[in-house]
Amino acid sequence: MSAVPSDAAAAASERLRITEIFLSLQGEARSIGWPTVFVRLTGCPLRCQYCDTAYAFHGGQWWAIDDILAEVARHGARHVCVTGGEPLAQKRCLGLLRRLCDAGYEVSLETSGALDIAEVDPRVSRVLDIKTPGSREAHRNLWSNLARLTPHDQVKFVICSREDYDWAKGVLAEHRPHDVCDVLFSPSFAQVDPTALADWIVADRLPVRFQLQLHKILWHDAPGR
Repeated sequence: MSAVPSDAAAAASERLRITEIFLSLQGEARSIGWPTVFVRLTGCPLRCQYCDTAYAFHGGQWWAIDDILAEVARHGARHVCVTGGEPLAQKRCLGLLRRLCDAGYEVSLETSGALDIAEVDPRVSRVLDIKTPGSREAHRNLWSNLARLTPHDQVKFVICSREDYDWAKGVLAEHRPHDVCDVLFSPSFAQVDPTALADWIVADRLPVRFQLQLHKILWHDAPGR
């Protein structure tokens, strides 16, 4: 007969390591501008050269999922973004996403595209970040994820150079994610002139949405914003 798990063990199985939970404006993707509660999970297996949340690689505090839900509710916003780090690096993230959807929130997940998205609740808008060569992590892209996209999802490319832009155009031509969902091109902050990227997109009539990171324009790289 298998042992009945203790209350402590059951509670531990429902915990996630969290770097921060805060209310701000969504700075990118389809829900840009909406007041949004961000749940930033700790840890990431990637090391993109432009990462602006390296403080989330380590540390954090253990939170019970019930306590995360209570903190999200305290902020009183309809939109919730689960981010990182790489949130899917913690397996219990899947349970958190499901619970947030059950609670009636508009939920998005910001994920690197290096980990399988197959088990993510279909009610979640998965923002899949395809890593360009300029990120130095393009070899980590899990290309099978593209076959799992739905119209509810989004694909993002952070462009670090003209070479990245041409590479991303090749990905569009080969995989055609824009036939399924929104595709977003964003200039890597301080690496690509935003006007230049906008001009390239217009000249090539790419089926993508240009975006700037609103939170960097408003608050620069301040944590918790």
